[in-house]
Amino acid sequence: MIKLIVGLGNPGQSYEKTRHNAGFLFMDELISEAGASWSMQSKFDGLFAEILISGAKVLLLKPTTFMNRSGQSVGKVAKYYKISPKEILVVHDELDFNPGMIKLKKGGGHAGHNGLRDIISHLDSNDFYRFRIGIGRPPAGKLVADFVLSVPSKVEYSEIDRALSLGLSFVPQMVSDELSILMNKINV
Repeated sequence: MIKLIVGLGNPGQSYEKTRHNAGFLFMDELISEAGASWSMQSKFDGLFAEILISGAKVLLLKPTTFMNRSGQSVGKVAKYYKISPKEILVVHDELDFNPGMIKLKKGGGHAGHNGLRDIISHLDSNDFYRFRIGIGRPPAGKLVADFVLSVPSKVEYSEIDRALSLGLSFVPQMVSDELSILMNKINV
């Protein structure tokens, strides 16, 4: 059962609508749908909330440490609430998928994603779930860092937004113990 959902991104208005903030965008839609609001928790280095999903208490987190240090925030929450890695769902952007494509998986490496790398380091485990939101690859000659920190085109943003909405519809199943069934459904 998922007890903590973490959205990855960078804090600040200049990063708000960038590709790298797909996780933050997802979390903002989730908290809005739940009718809740964020609370800054300095002890967790992030924006934090508790909501009910299908009758279960779920913690929500948006690290404010910037992407490359996301694990610092996730590690603090996991330690404080005694949450194991297998009870954590991390929502993040995925370069290897076209804009709008979503996939759910458990475990694995970081594939060069610095937010995931830091979470793996702080949890001393890669045994957490990942909800990956496709943002596409940069065109030839464009640096990955510049691409992920840029705003997608209107068409790409529309596809990403559609993926966020679809992902939100799966949240109750993600929180329950139906993750393996849901992986087969989403990942087709």
